[in-house]
Amino acid sequence: MMFIKRYKWIFVVVLVLLVAGLGALFLRGRGQQMAAAESDTETAVAFIGDLAESATASGQVSAVHEAALSLQSSGKVTAVAVQVGDAVSKGDVLVQLDTTDLERAVASAEYDLAIAEAQLAELTEDPSSEELVAAEAAVNSAQAKLNDLLNGPTDDEIAASEAGVQAAQAQVWAASGNVTAAEDVSEADIAAAQKALDDALDEQKSAHDAWVDLAICKVGDDGVYSCVPKQDNDKMDAATETIQRANAQVAIKQAQLDELLNPDANQVASSEAGVGSASAAYDAAVARHEELLAGASDAEIAAAEADLASAEASLDKLLNGPQQTDITIYETRVAQAQTALQQAQNNLQDATLKAPFDGLITAINVSPGEYASGVAAEMMSMDNLEIILSVDEVDVGKLAIGQPAVVTLETWPDVQLESAITAIDPQASANSNGAVSYDVHLGLPESDLPILVGMTANADLLTDNRKGVLLVPNAAIHPDRQNGTYSVFIVQRDEQGALETVPVTVEIGLKDNQFTQIVSGLNVGDEVLLGTLSAPTTMSGFGSGQPGTR
Repeated sequence: MMFIKRYKWIFVVVLVLLVAGLGALFLRGRGQQMAAAESDTETAVAFIGDLAESATASGQVSAVHEAALSLQSSGKVTAVAVQVGDAVSKGDVLVQLDTTDLERAVASAEYDLAIAEAQLAELTEDPSSEELVAAEAAVNSAQAKLNDLLNGPTDDEIAASEAGVQAAQAQVWAASGNVTAAEDVSEADIAAAQKALDDALDEQKSAHDAWVDLAICKVGDDGVYSCVPKQDNDKMDAATETIQRANAQVAIKQAQLDELLNPDANQVASSEAGVGSASAAYDAAVARHEELLAGASDAEIAAAEADLASAEASLDKLLNGPQQTDITIYETRVAQAQTALQQAQNNLQDATLKAPFDGLITAINVSPGEYASGVAAEMMSMDNLEIILSVDEVDVGKLAIGQPAVVTLETWPDVQLESAITAIDPQASANSNGAVSYDVHLGLPESDLPILVGMTANADLLTDNRKGVLLVPNAAIHPDRQNGTYSVFIVQRDEQGALETVPVTVEIGLKDNQFTQIVSGLNVGDEVLLGTLSAPTTMSGFGSGQPGTR
């Protein structure tokens, strides 16, 4: 019995030792596992910081100012002043067309404008005293003529007309007498003819003296008198008619005496012809006399009234100035001439193609001697460069003019250039794969780098910015794509001091290539596990991590 009890205690002792050994072995393995977890696991602490979200895109360096320069007129190229690659300044001549015809057109337009301006000035300038006197005299003369027609012939005019008829009758008688005298000439006839001539000369002198008394006479440097008849003087008109009759009588008497003194074999035939001519003159004188007695016709009166109205209108225009309609007409002519001159000058200027800004010539499309039009040269400005990025439609909605960006060039990948968005094209472009993108323009700041057009550029575009928000490293975030949720593993210490991880669902905000904003689910100072679990959930240590990690 005692033997059995002794072995029972031995069994208990062995059992205790066995349990103790197994426990030690278990604790040794657990320690090794926790040591492994401690060496392979990283954690981080949620902290408050700033976060900027960005989108990346690539593009090329382009010139802001590029121009395809066209000739505004066609013509023969006389000179090409530049070559591809030449640096030019604003206003430099690039291509010159022949200007011979264009210069002639400008000269003609200048002449037309000068004439139009002179006509307008003449229309609007004040009249001279001589012009006013002449216009008034024209009105008086036209009025007097109309009055004469309306009042009929005066006694003096009738007498003068009758005298003209008588003189014509005398011519007929004289011509008839010549026919007779050609056949029989006596001394008495010659004496009578001489007496008649002397009497006619006396009458001619008397008429001449009376005319001179009524005329305006001046003595020249040579002592010779020169006389002009007074205008609008009825006595002067009668004196003029009287002297005309006296001159005719002298001519007749002289002709009669000459015929008597110098008989001719052809005298009879000539005298008979003279009778016919004198008879025709007599008939004409009688017709004029009858017309004078009949008075003016309606047509003559109407013509005289029209002449008077025209003279009065001319005088009124001088006194009161031109009408506004006339001024408008002449001003319009001046304006048209100015427009024509401006167009001619523009055409002349267009024959010279000049650089619109400082830059480099990239293409020349014409040669001297050829007839050219259209695009003649191309150039770009190297003083103002930009970067044109192709941004996916998914990201373009987050962009706005003025947003900052960081640019690097493939040629100098380690050099970062600060920039900003200057423009976003309103129309998208699609590539061969059907992807839709938009051109986004960035300003290229001044740099010592020898940047060339066409270089490849990469840019980080800042799309959003948060300051003073709760952040954790991106490696702490575990997305659930199926449910659209996100979670993190919070590292905690249990009652025995061991560490364990607890999954927590969180709401995230912005993220960059390092950190993610936590909107809800964590607090400042919470320790989170980085990466995927590779050790038991209960741990005794922390690994090292990135900034903010333990």
